[in-house]
Amino acid sequence: MADEANRTAFLEIQGRMIESTGKMKQVQNQMRSKEAEKKRAYLTLEELKQLPDDTNVYKSIGRTFVLESKAALMNEQENKFKDSEASIISLQSSKEYLEKQIAEVENNLRELLQQDPGLARQIMSMNV
Repeated sequence: MADEANRTAFLEIQGRMIESTGKMKQVQNQMRSKEAEKKRAYLTLEELKQLPDDTNVYKSIGRTFVLESKAALMNEQENKFKDSEASIISLQSSKEYLEKQIAEVENNLRELLQQDPGLARQIMSMNV
């Protein structure tokens, strides 16, 4: 009876671990994407700053280029840069929360395996 309860607890902990690590990978991918977007906006701004104010600049929309004022394009890139920074901060806090969750699940798993060495042997003997 206790063996079955421990097995059920292990499966629940395993499911939480899989879910948490999946979310962590998703957050890390989103952070990489936002970092790239931020860098692209920064580099575009730096290039635009070097141009004279009366220069024609074009904005890429898909495969089309649209003529825009330098000020409008710079404003758009500044907004992208700020939005990316805000998103990165938000994602960082999500990442920290998920790291705490993963650490908690690992501790729960460690405690369960210490309580029931037989379960640990069964897990180790499974074919992966």
